[in-house]
Amino acid sequence: MATSIRLAHETERRLDFLASRTGRTKAFYLREIIERGLEEIEDYYLAADVLERLRQGKEQVYSASDVRNALKLDD
Repeated sequence: MATSIRLAHETERRLDFLASRTGRTKAFYLREIIERGLEEIEDYYLAADVLERLRQGKEQVYSASDVRNALKLDD
């Protein structure tokens, strides 16, 4: 899938430098950055969404004791 993005001048300069020094393409590094960083970004934004639902009272919270009892961990 082809996608285009606008980069800040400094970011593009750094990417150009890295690509020229290593002989790899800018596209290679952009793919690496996205693939390595996507999981972290997903974790952050999905956790922030849950936190907001908790604050709004839209998410149920269970105590450790409730969980242990439901799973019969103390038996």
